[in-house]
Amino acid sequence: MTQEITRDLIADRLGTVKYDRFLLYLMGPYKSFNLNYVLTDEERQNVSVGDLPGPLRKLFQNEDAIDEAEALLRRLQGTLRTDPEVNAFLAVDIDIETDEIDAVTQSIEYARCANATVFIVPFLGHNFGIGEETGSILENVAETHDDRIVFVHEANVTSEMIRSARARWDLRIETYETEAELIDTVRRFVVTTMNRERFGELDHLD
Repeated sequence: MTQEITRDLIADRLGTVKYDRFLLYLMGPYKSFNLNYVLTDEERQNVSVGDLPGPLRKLFQNEDAIDEAEALLRRLQGTLRTDPEVNAFLAVDIDIETDEIDAVTQSIEYARCANATVFIVPFLGHNFGIGEETGSILENVAETHDDRIVFVHEANVTSEMIRSARARWDLRIETYETEAELIDTVRRFVVTTMNRERFGELDHLD
């Protein structure tokens, strides 16, 4: 039986914070850098890195940057769970197997359940991986959750996906140059969203 992703399920799998019912979904490109999401087990066994297309080949030569992308999200998560004490989470924290619910469907459901969703895109030397999964989420939730979504990218990241997202979904786009700026931008968005719920501009999610 496929597990249903709900707000209760997400909250139950996270630690306790002051505002534990305010769910903040943090999404970054490191999830899309996992070949498990695009290849079967059999296909992965037959893959030679040297035969991969350029962006994928560069990916496997830049594993430290990928690790740092996840570490950046973890630092941001920890900061936001401390101040303003919201239930910030990454998809991997919910621990649902991708053979039960595929990764893109999980991300769509997390965004639907979350009080706020933040896409974080650091500069990793290339832009591979930031388009397909993000576009799938926006296609499914932007119409009903556009006020709860922000896309924050490092200033030197350029992408046609970013430009098209702004035009197609009127998506809120922010930039940052330092980690401190990133933290301030996301914290400000979270606090604004909390206040909009509190004063009735946005529906309050139970």
